[in-house]
Amino acid sequence: MKHYILALDQGTTSSRAILFDHAGRIAGCAAQEFPQHFPHPGWVEHDPDAIWTSQLAVARQVLRETGVTPQQVRAIGIANQRETTVLWERATGRAVAPAIVWQDRRTADQCDALRAAGHATLIRDCTGLELDAYFSATKLAWLLDHVPGARARAEAGELCFGTVDSWLAYKLCGQHVTDVSNASRTMLFNIHLMRWDADLLALFRIPEAVLPDVVSSSGEIGATHADLFGVPIPLAGIAGDQQAATFGQACHQPGMVKNTYGTGCFMLMHAGSQPAVSHQRLLSTVGWRIHEQPCYLLEGSVFMGGATVQWLRDGLGIIRTSADVEPLAASVPDSDGVLLVPAFVGLGAPHWDPYARGTIVGLTRGSTAAHIARAAVEAIAYQSAELLAAMQRDAAQPVVEVRADGGAARNDLLMQFQADLLGVPVLRPRVTETTALGAAYLAGLAVRFWASPEEIAAQWQCERRFEPAMDAGRRGELLARWGRAVERARGWEAPL
Repeated sequence: MKHYILALDQGTTSSRAILFDHAGRIAGCAAQEFPQHFPHPGWVEHDPDAIWTSQLAVARQVLRETGVTPQQVRAIGIANQRETTVLWERATGRAVAPAIVWQDRRTADQCDALRAAGHATLIRDCTGLELDAYFSATKLAWLLDHVPGARARAEAGELCFGTVDSWLAYKLCGQHVTDVSNASRTMLFNIHLMRWDADLLALFRIPEAVLPDVVSSSGEIGATHADLFGVPIPLAGIAGDQQAATFGQACHQPGMVKNTYGTGCFMLMHAGSQPAVSHQRLLSTVGWRIHEQPCYLLEGSVFMGGATVQWLRDGLGIIRTSADVEPLAASVPDSDGVLLVPAFVGLGAPHWDPYARGTIVGLTRGSTAAHIARAAVEAIAYQSAELLAAMQRDAAQPVVEVRADGGAARNDLLMQFQADLLGVPVLRPRVTETTALGAAYLAGLAVRFWASPEEIAAQWQCERRFEPAMDAGRRGELLARWGRAVERARGWEAPL
């Protein structure tokens, strides 16, 4: 009987389930979008039940469509959108409020107050993170303060907090857990001591009773309820989506870098067995823990990557599907001077400016939808170039290549422009679903489906290598223009 690992890839706009065989090849895939909710400017919410039902539906669908029986699935691994905050009843598993999504900016003022009170250094030293509304701590505090009775119930142990991995694990097998990679994104976890930090819990007024147990990224956690798939299946791997993608890209050695082009863009560098210290406002985060051995990463986060293309589709209506952006952008030789800074929810690394706003500069009477589409594609690459520049200033060694993955990595125009701006090759792997693949690998290691990280690394294959073709002078000119456009976006002021 042939066996598989089932990866649940729960993202910001869709839930996917992918079956992987022992060679790391995709044997089947199912996906389902679910609604995004924007109740107020700067607010982004999900229905936790929509997350769960869509994820369960695609897991069942991929088994049904491939003819793979649950008995053939050796284990399940979870990769999830990080920082998104869910609060639910321990006894019933019922969510008590909408999930607050990682993009949500409602707690920016609270972060400003904490920064003014001098707490940013404590937070950075303990967690490796910038004090920002991006992370879970202020989102959870907001829920405890605004959901009637939530704080008292949390203190009494009646409520559970979790990021999306925790929510799925609870629904799958009744365990209230998170792995070290997701815990490190909450702004409540001490990455040096590898535990919840009492000082931070006090600072954010978070009762310890509401927190999940922290487990390794690879290891059997529990078995799924038998009624979900017909038989129990071990849940054996969990990692935040970007850490999972780094593992799936086989960036297992210090200095290796991957960039994921999803809803946002996330560039991560393997930093070794000790937390990295950034002087460029990058993040130091836990990558994964296997056999009690943690790995740390240096990370730069861009909030609007593929979501910029979604805005062209849903906001401007100049494309019908996201796939239409490449031919439209490629229909012109360049953006004709148009620059789009997609700061629709502020700017992430290295700026960390929640008040920046989307800006288009360089428009003329000759500007067309194609030029705007080209500028949107190029904006993804510009933002990622900022991250690599900051990363190389922090790192003790130069980056020699970047491994790319995620949906937009299939866009050849973007990948070539990215290599041009970075000045280093961009490598696209044969399997671009590396987020799900990383979750599968972590689960498979736990049940000995794969013997070692070395066996996994040997499976990585390059599908296409994009070499830089832009001279250094032109690269510098373009990046300087981008920097001026970013300053305009950061100087935006609300009209009176």
